[in-house]
Amino acid sequence: MNSNQNNLKKLYIKTYGCQMNVEDSHRMTDIMRPHGYQITEEPDHADIVILNTCHIREKATEKVYSELGMIRDFKQQNKPNMVIGVAGCVGQAEGDAIFKRAPYVDIVVGPQAYGNLPDMVHQVVRNGAKHLLSLDFKAEAKFDALPEESMPQGASAFLTVQEGCDKFCTFCVVPYTRGAEFSRPVEHVYREALKLASQGAKEITLLGQNVTAYHGASDQGEQSLAKLITMITKIEGIERIRYTTSHPKDMTNDLIELHGIEPKLMPYLHLPVQSGSDRILKLMNRKHSRDLYLQIIDKFRKARSDMAFSSDFIVGFPGETDQDFEDTMDLIRQVQFTQCYSFKYSTRPGTPAAMQENQIPEEVKSERLRRLQQLLLLQQQEFNNACVGKILPVLLEKKGKYETQAVGKTPYMQPVHVVGGEKLINTLQNIRLTEVTANSLKGELV
Repeated sequence: MNSNQNNLKKLYIKTYGCQMNVEDSHRMTDIMRPHGYQITEEPDHADIVILNTCHIREKATEKVYSELGMIRDFKQQNKPNMVIGVAGCVGQAEGDAIFKRAPYVDIVVGPQAYGNLPDMVHQVVRNGAKHLLSLDFKAEAKFDALPEESMPQGASAFLTVQEGCDKFCTFCVVPYTRGAEFSRPVEHVYREALKLASQGAKEITLLGQNVTAYHGASDQGEQSLAKLITMITKIEGIERIRYTTSHPKDMTNDLIELHGIEPKLMPYLHLPVQSGSDRILKLMNRKHSRDLYLQIIDKFRKARSDMAFSSDFIVGFPGETDQDFEDTMDLIRQVQFTQCYSFKYSTRPGTPAAMQENQIPEEVKSERLRRLQQLLLLQQQEFNNACVGKILPVLLEKKGKYETQAVGKTPYMQPVHVVGGEKLINTLQNIRLTEVTANSLKGELV
């Protein structure tokens, strides 16, 4: 081992929440690497521990403080010089309140201020500084400061194209923690997509808090998400393109039509609706109706008959009646989703919904969630069962749990285990789906 390797310090990042947080963790790794920090998977080995946090639900926030308590105990007993940082949306939302509740935390940095991280770490390590806070709120400055991702992500890669949200749903903290909508310039996105392809990426997922609102600047004027996708499809080596997360209000006809003519654009869409009740959608400030959502689904299926959909649902929103909940169940039956995320409503401080008086009792929320998840699981099982016997292209991405096993995903995001495919990892293969298991499918090479 050479002297440079001996001098490397260890950085551990634990990521909570959405795929954009995962991408931000990659960026923090890249920005710290030139300063002598190497990523480690073991927090016990780390010189710096950073929790990259999510503030969407109350339980997620409390989980962060619980984790911080365990890190504090380890630091006191084993590594008194360990630097502890809180990044992400909890950092942005709670700011210096974190230092009051967890005074052993050294650094708090918001999701738009990661470019300041090396200097903050330097101030703590070299100068003994305490309680450093950086909550800059300009997404454009963030992307200017961060290096392009240097470490290959593998066959399936993520690329942030848009940040922030202007919708201000009454239950959501994203506009307060991520800021206003910002679209990265087309040239910057395209250049990064080229680099990902050169590193072996065959599938790229374009990320944004509201990715369908993308309107990136270019020499030819602002470009829509559909135009951006069309450009990326022409990059050699890119065989699949996805995008997430979308908002129904910003779903454009050119994007819908593109699904019908561009084979590289996957026939799968995550389109959050949250509720099937117009009354609740209005209280949520979702800016779309139940009928508009169903019309969008219908347009997609007319453009491409094999489209499949996933969504997000919140049950027990303040004021939700039994009929409102039944309206949601009815929408689910009409759409027939392949997989979904569903949660009980939880109050987030500072959001309008948290101040409403007609909160739903916890036992009512729990029962509604049980019924909703039961229906969603049934739809997911029916979709998976209908795929048995079909031959689908599967991107094999990694080794499976057992020897000679590879794991990949279908165009519909279904995980598939294949025996004998370990030599074909990072390739796209035609797989005959043979069996449905609890959390995945089994398949065989054709």
